This record gives sequence, structure tokens and C-alpha cells, in this order.
Amino acid sequence: MGLEFVVRQHPLDRVRRGVGREAAQQYHRHANNEQARHKDDQEKPRHAPSTDQQAAGPGLASAMAGVLASARMTRNTALKEGTALPDVLAGRSIVLVGLMGAGKTSIGRRLAARLGMPFRDADMEIELAAGCTVPELFTRYGEAAFREGERRVIRRLLAGDPVVLAFGGGAFMDASTRGAVREEAVSIWLRCDLPTLMRRVAGRDHRPLLNSGDPTEVMRGLMEKRYPIYAEADVIVDCGDESPDATTARVLSAVTAWRRPRRLSVNPSSGSYDVVIGEGLVARAGAHLASVLPQKRAVVVTDQTVAELHLPALRSGIAETGIAASEIVVPPGETSKSLRTFGSVVDAMLEAKVERRTAVIALGGGVVGDLAGFAAATTLRGLPFVQIPTTLLAQVDSSVGGKTGINTPHGKNLIGAFHQPKIVLADTGTLATLPPRELRAGYAETVKAGLIGEPLFFSWCEVNVARVLGGDRDAQAEAISRACAFKAQVVSDDEREEKISDGRALLNLGHTFGHALEAEYAYGGGILHGEAVAIGIGLAFRLSTRLGHCPREDADRVLAHLEAAGLPFDLAMLNRRFSAAGLVEHMRRDKKVQDGALKFVLARGIGQAFTATDVPPAAVVDLLRDAGCAA
Repeated sequence: MGLEFVVRQHPLDRVRRGVGREAAQQYHRHANNEQARHKDDQEKPRHAPSTDQQAAGPGLASAMAGVLASARMTRNTALKEGTALPDVLAGRSIVLVGLMGAGKTSIGRRLAARLGMPFRDADMEIELAAGCTVPELFTRYGEAAFREGERRVIRRLLAGDPVVLAFGGGAFMDASTRGAVREEAVSIWLRCDLPTLMRRVAGRDHRPLLNSGDPTEVMRGLMEKRYPIYAEADVIVDCGDESPDATTARVLSAVTAWRRPRRLSVNPSSGSYDVVIGEGLVARAGAHLASVLPQKRAVVVTDQTVAELHLPALRSGIAETGIAASEIVVPPGETSKSLRTFGSVVDAMLEAKVERRTAVIALGGGVVGDLAGFAAATTLRGLPFVQIPTTLLAQVDSSVGGKTGINTPHGKNLIGAFHQPKIVLADTGTLATLPPRELRAGYAETVKAGLIGEPLFFSWCEVNVARVLGGDRDAQAEAISRACAFKAQVVSDDEREEKISDGRALLNLGHTFGHALEAEYAYGGGILHGEAVAIGIGLAFRLSTRLGHCPREDADRVLAHLEAAGLPFDLAMLNRRFSAAGLVEHMRRDKKVQDGALKFVLARGIGQAFTATDVPPAAVVDLLRDAGCAA
């Protein structure tokens, strides 16, 4: 029988009927135990009754009033001045997790006082509701029943007004509880080493788990089991032998510095996933991946350049949550999107004995994402896939939407598959390692969203381009978020680009021209993808004007913005002579060709893109010749 805390045969029911004398005595004994348990505090752990407890009846309410209500907690709850939390944390509870002896209650009370928030101890709330102590609950009903009751009490606490809440050591181990915490609170792990914990719990005989064997070995076993789960907390603070006030100060500093990542949902027909945007996500990747990976095992695919910059942080970030990973490193650059490299990646994955639930993690730019995604889509007929894009271009474009693929001598991305990721982690901190040229190239795919269907976003880009390219993290996160939100909307409506007109094909603005330019360079890096797209966007708006679709002032405005971003917008800027016929031939090999006709994305104005298959080939050739191409 589960421990409901509300069933008539259970202690709480007796209290609700007014039979509360025994429970009240137990509460008083518990308060005395708590005073001895936290010798570093000057006062007993106390707090005002919760709404649920007040509603339980006069017996429970009066018992609580005698034991936990105090002037100190009344002051704590009603504090008008304290350290202000950032707006991103407003309305959220703060949850402290850690093993017994970590100081959750003593630190939690101090933190609550500093923040002017109520403090609650989950174990004490459970004891108040059940009318007996945690050890007695373990003895009477067993751990499984206790955990079920614990889960219910925690959910009630998190559903109420924001509090500082200290969890029992095992509470965070429950997956549904962790999910509730992610939705309603900010979690902080008070991490301690074994010697520190053993000094703090020495002599305590009220801990059921420590009484099951040698305390040191029991504690070591708990650390091995629980620390990888605790590492899913939002914030980690290492605690040692310093005073509780000093630890509280460090916890306060950590929580006020923490910023909740932006999160948006992509909802294609094959299954939804989140795009998470923020700084420091690579180093905490395990905390974000643990809840979405079907197996705590992965293969990381990256390139040599990115491996030197970010692989150590990722390795550490996933290991702290117990995710084991092997690594595959490929040469950098577009040439790795080949059948040969694809084959070597698949062979390496099979040699690593991947299983159907083993995830493939792409760490890198668009090349790595496309290559690793295609390998994930085809190996064992499909493996779970995670995108951790490290370039602006990949963060706003290739990592979202599920397109994967490799190149052939006949064209770009002609071999591929749709394979949606489980999650996308866009770490803005990785953008600091990009050369300015690559950052500008990524910006071309960013502003593209505004030109296709979000004119207000384009106006925002005109005002904020210097901030985005200058390294302003807030501006970069805003740009990525808005570009991804637009793409998510398009992809959710037309996942496989099956609409005859418009739909997902609109995302190819600038790409018909751009892919032809990349083919001219044989995908060798002479021109970056974003640079080719920027020129393609300029040509697309010029063609739209020539065909009478777009006002010239809109086209001029687009070209002026590309120039302000330091992007090439004209073929003459490439210092290379092209053949109009050669470029058109590359276009005819592109996968966007429909019934033999070239397919372009044109515009009736900024934010008014549309697809067209009736563009006269002569108009395209004339445009290219006027741009400096030979016949």
C-alpha cells in the first residue's frame, strides 16, 4: 500500500479528525532532533504552515503552530528587503539538493533570509503531513512508499508560491520530481567530498540509510549513485569546511549570476524537440542531455579545429552526469562532407559497438552537423541524434530542421536524409572562438529569416548588427532565438519540403545562386557558405526587382545592410571571373530543380518571399552578365 498521507488509515487522517496529540508530541520531538542536527545554527529550524497544511484541519495547523511557526520564520517570509533576484528567476522557487550533511537546511534558511523568501524543508513537511518522523516512515512503509509520498509533497510545495526548498537526499533521484523542478524552480547542488560529508554526519543515528552498513562505504555508494543525477541541477556549488555564512554567500552569488537559457520548441510531424540557447551550455551539456537521451552512452563527432577548442569541456560536461562517450574526429572543412568521410565515420561508430539507443552528438559547425546527422540517420537504420552547433551559421540554420547530408561532385547535399535531433544546444559562448569572417558568414543565415517573413526582425537586425557581430552575448542570443523561432515555425508546417510552393522551400532564399558559387569553388573553402548565400540574397533581390516583383528601395536596403555587416553582396567582390552559363549549369543540378525548371526564392519586398519556377532563364543569364560574368 502506497504512502498517500491522505488515506484514512494513515496518520494524517487522524490529525485531520482532531486526534493530534500523539502527532504533536512527535513534532516536538522532531524539532528537538533538528536543533541537535544543525549545531551550526543558532535557532531551531522553523517555518510558517503551508497552505496545504492550513487546509488540513485545526489539529494539524495547531501542531504546526506549536513546532514550526516562529517569529524568525515570520520575519523571513515577510522580509521586504534582501538581495534581488534577476528577472529571469522571478516567480521561481530555489531548490537545494545534495547528500545528507551537505548543509541544505542550514544554507537554505540563510539563503531564504537573504532573499526575503519563505524556507521549507521537504523532510520536515513530510513528517508534519504524516505525523511521524522519516525513520519511522521508512520502518513502517519502506523506502518505495516513502518516495511516493515525498514526490507528492514536493509537487504541492513547488505548485505554491516561490520558496527556498531543501530536498531530502533522495528526492532529486526521481525523474518526475526533476522534471517538476525544471519547470517550477532553479536547482542548486551543494557538492561535497566524502571526508567533508563524513565529518558532518558523524554521530548522527537518525539517518536510516547510514544504519545499513559501514557509514563510509554507504556514503561512498550513495555518492557514486547520486552524484551523476545531482549534476543535472542548474547550478553547482562546491562546499567545504568554510562557515555556513560563507557558503551561503557563494550560493547567493552563483544563483544571482545564473541565467536561465532561452528555450523554444520545434514541432515537426516526426516529433518535437527543444532548441536551448545560452552561454556555457557545452560545459553543462550533460545536465541538458540526461533527460532526453534514451541511453547514457553516446558517440561524439567533431572536427580537429573544434576538438581543440570545445571537446574537453563537452567531455567533462557529459561525464559529470554519467554519460559515457567515444569520440570521432574528422578533418575540418566542407571536404569532409563526402562519401569517403561518411564511410569512415560509420565504420568508427560500428567499431564502437553502438546500439539502437546510443546517441550521436554533433559538436561543430554545419559540416559536422550534416555529416554526423546523416551517419545517425543511416547507421542501424537510425540512431538518436543531438546537435551542439558551435558556429553562428549552424546555430541559426543547419542544426534546426532535421536536414542532413553530404556533397558529391555533382552538387551540394545531394545525398542525405531528414533526421530530427533530440535536442539542440546553441552555446553562445562558442561564438567567441570564431574568426570574424565566419561570424559574418553566419550572420547571412541569421538575417535571412527577416528577409523571408519577419520584417520586424530585419529592422531589429539593422539596429543591432554591430552588437551581434561585436560579441554582445544578449544580442547574439536574441538573434539566434528569433531566427530559430522563425525556422521552427516553417519546419513544423512543412517538415520535408513537400509543399509545391512556398513552405520550407522559402528557407532557400539566396541558396540557388549560393550553391552554384560553392560548386564553382569545388567546396574547397574559397568561399564560405554564408558568404555565398549573402551574394545569392543580393542577386535574388536584384532579380526580383528586374522582374517587377520588388521595389528597388527594398533591394537597395537589403544590399546596404549586407554591406554594413561586412558581407559580400556582389559577384565583383569575389575577384574571380565566372561564366554565366557555368553557374546556370550548376543550378540545373541543384536538388531544388522542379520538372526541369530552375526554382528560385524571390521577394515582393522585405519579409515577403515567395517561390517561383517560371523565371525566364534569359533573365537569370542577363543578371549574371550584368554582375560581371562572362557568357
